[in-house]
Amino acid sequence: MLTNRIESVDILRGITIAAMMLVNNPGTWSHVYAPLQHAEWHGYTPTDLVFPFFLFIVGCSIAFAYRNREPSPAVYRKITVRTLKLIALGLFLGAFTLTFPFFKAWETIRLPGVLQRIGLAFFFAAIIALNANWKVILGTIITLLLGYWIVMGFVPLPDGTAPTVERAPNNWAMYIDKLLLGSHTYKPDYDPEGLLSTLPSIATALIGVLAGRWLLLKREGRFLKLGLAGIVLLALGHLWDLAFPINKALWSSSFVLVTAGWAMICLSVIGYFSDVRGLAVGETFKKVGANALILYFLSSFIAKIFGITGLHGWLYDTLFVHDFLAPKFSSLLYGLCVAGFYVLLGIFLWNRKIFIKV
Repeated sequence: MLTNRIESVDILRGITIAAMMLVNNPGTWSHVYAPLQHAEWHGYTPTDLVFPFFLFIVGCSIAFAYRNREPSPAVYRKITVRTLKLIALGLFLGAFTLTFPFFKAWETIRLPGVLQRIGLAFFFAAIIALNANWKVILGTIITLLLGYWIVMGFVPLPDGTAPTVERAPNNWAMYIDKLLLGSHTYKPDYDPEGLLSTLPSIATALIGVLAGRWLLLKREGRFLKLGLAGIVLLALGHLWDLAFPINKALWSSSFVLVTAGWAMICLSVIGYFSDVRGLAVGETFKKVGANALILYFLSSFIAKIFGITGLHGWLYDTLFVHDFLAPKFSSLLYGLCVAGFYVLLGIFLWNRKIFIKV
């Protein structure tokens, strides 16, 4: 059963945003189950798949939204405006505080962020997708990933120091962030959404563009072949890990392949049941995915207010911390309740036909 709407992409978007809200909102960061934490440096956990999944879906959405569009000033303007909105929302999240004048001191504001990276990846992926066929897009992906590996692994720093992919001053990604961003980073020495590592994140979105274009062809066995392609990327990523470690903080080239591979596998499984078999699976997540970005923004904004006011700690200690519950389980319950609240909000907005686009 082939339909005009590719339900599986909408469902995966909803699952991804719900997972993002879960992993971002534990009761306490002191007690979190290992799969719900990021890898300390090299390697990856299920949590490390969440953000690249979203960028992959951004790429799929670009393929759908611009499939019949020709490059024009109006289209470029629309892409630019959306990019600026995403960056502005991300900067607002980083700068907002409850004390007058309601913004942190300039030197303490973090400039990179999740929404900023989504905006930049969307901008470049959309521009490339508008002007390039699949061969050029594939060549761009390969160039980005190989070029990033060469710079990170082989190009000496200005002082002649050999580069490293460890957390050290002679790591190119960390060096660029320190040089250009100064104190405006997540950590004193690096930012997981930093400047140089944004380049391979564009490749993640472009892989999503290719996957989206493949699905639009609606060929027989398209989801099976997508899943097989995902397995190939997964294997290549783990092979590349031997030379360029899988690392979310650096968004390493092997990380791009591994996470895109998992995204394609998950999308192929969901697509088989929802788009091919026509089964009503994932309807709840489809509704949540329709307002994914605004739900993410609201969850981040409200969590920040709760943290500043102490309401987060009071709610957690009062409602979730009990002697008969393990600390990690209490922390997980809080996160599930937060994510559940926004899932219900997403369903409410869908049922009221309210769709807030950024």
